[in-house]
Amino acid sequence: MKSLRTFAQIYKRIDQHATRYSVVVVVLLFGLFLEAYMHDFNLVYITLFFAFSLAFSAGPIGIFNLGHLEASYLSSGRLFAHQEGHLAMQIYNPSQTTSWSVILRHENISIPLEPLKGDTSTIVQLPVLPEKRGTFTHKGGYLESKYPLSTVRLVLKINDSYKGLAYPEPKGISLHSFLQQEENHYGEEKEFDGLRSYDGSQKLSHIHWASVAKGEIAVKVFSKETQTPKLVFNFYTAATDDEARLSQLCLWVLECEKQNLPFMIQMPNKVLNSVKESTDVILETLARY
Repeated sequence: MKSLRTFAQIYKRIDQHATRYSVVVVVLLFGLFLEAYMHDFNLVYITLFFAFSLAFSAGPIGIFNLGHLEASYLSSGRLFAHQEGHLAMQIYNPSQTTSWSVILRHENISIPLEPLKGDTSTIVQLPVLPEKRGTFTHKGGYLESKYPLSTVRLVLKINDSYKGLAYPEPKGISLHSFLQQEENHYGEEKEFDGLRSYDGSQKLSHIHWASVAKGEIAVKVFSKETQTPKLVFNFYTAATDDEARLSQLCLWVLECEKQNLPFMIQMPNKVLNSVKESTDVILETLARY
């Protein structure tokens, strides 16, 4: 992404210089016209005729260069509210000639494309930033080119649009922190794993009574078996308001997916079960809540 932005900045500078050179050329042509008009120089007239012919031919050449391109959105990865994601867009050149100096634009985003040979396509990752969870639509992009002489700016509107979902922003306390806060730790006690100081939060059944006799209160620590039980999240106790709850649950769902842990979510009107439903279905439920 960083290299793409650097490439875009370089192209922008080149484009600015090309605009300045165009102004210089216009002034030069005007000077030649005055020279020809005042002194009736045939050579200057011929030079002007050649220059204007070349300039006017840039339009048809530019249309031929850009007009046949086709752009469409592809299936993309997950998008989350308030987090930068990417939409995949395919640019296809159905002709037999190469398309040069084409830029993909959308609002304030500019992505220069490499020369696209005939009957080939390229896939561009278009950065997006969903403002909220739920239905997400992306449209209004276009292809632009000033090929071949920068005297004409040609634009090809992209008619295709992307419609998908933006999931809640995954944020909140980590799954590890949540498990440590739970009174009944997730998992079954498996093997004795040593002693640690009693801080008031552990079960009384775990107190190491031999240490009490020595004047020190310690508790027994066990390793946990995390494969058989199911982890249960409650919508109302996840956070203080609906958006924060959805964000917290989204974070836990993604962490459970990463660690391959089964879980359940007690929603207000239904129970989501990772054994019966895929992660994407569960995330969609959170996004549409």
